[in-house]
Amino acid sequence: MSPIIWWMISALCAFFVKGLCGFANTLVLTSMLSFSGTNNIDISPVDLLIGLPPNAIMVVKERRSIQWKVVLLPVILVILGDIPGILFLKNSSPLVLKIICGGVIVLVGVEMLLREYQLYRMKESKAVLVFIGILSGVLCGLYGIGALLSAYVSRATKDTRAFKANICTIFLSENIFRVTMYIILGIFTLESLKWTTYILPAMLGGLLLGMLAAKKLNEKIAKRVVIVMLILSGIAMILNSVL
Repeated sequence: MSPIIWWMISALCAFFVKGLCGFANTLVLTSMLSFSGTNNIDISPVDLLIGLPPNAIMVVKERRSIQWKVVLLPVILVILGDIPGILFLKNSSPLVLKIICGGVIVLVGVEMLLREYQLYRMKESKAVLVFIGILSGVLCGLYGIGALLSAYVSRATKDTRAFKANICTIFLSENIFRVTMYIILGIFTLESLKWTTYILPAMLGGLLLGMLAAKKLNEKIAKRVVIVMLILSGIAMILNSVL
């Protein structure tokens, strides 16, 4: 299969999940592209460019459900964490980044699965929020992965629409900051712009299909299937890198 076809399939699947759940597109895109041998420093800028418009669309669509008292502190914390994450992405070896990414996907997937089955309850405290916010920022800077924040935001919101509005507002703010940093540090290349152009239609198609599917599918079952697949893909990524 040609690289462009695999990129398009990956984007379609990733943004179907985005439209369905409001997050996890980066986890899907990164895990799928990693199996084609693509390095994280090549994936992250493209994921950022194609992820920014859907976040903006979701924010505009659900703007009446945004709770600014919920999003302001996480935005600041994520941006603070972005800085060391971006610098590590710029200066680390592709193999190290891939192994860490696999581990992160597994851990995030397990955390989401436990939360789905209500096997643990996250403490509501400023200290926990600060830790999760900065760690999420580091992971966003490295891989664009901000799914850890979903646990906190889901507990601070009253329904699915409010959750999607708030989480996408945080991601959109982080995206704008990371675009600036990627430009300053030279992480964006002509190659990343080229791939973004190629897969933009697949991203928009996947997002639209996901948003339509959210009205028809059992969202809980769909999320659990996606989470289990992510955990398995993370384990496979680690094994593929070390063996």
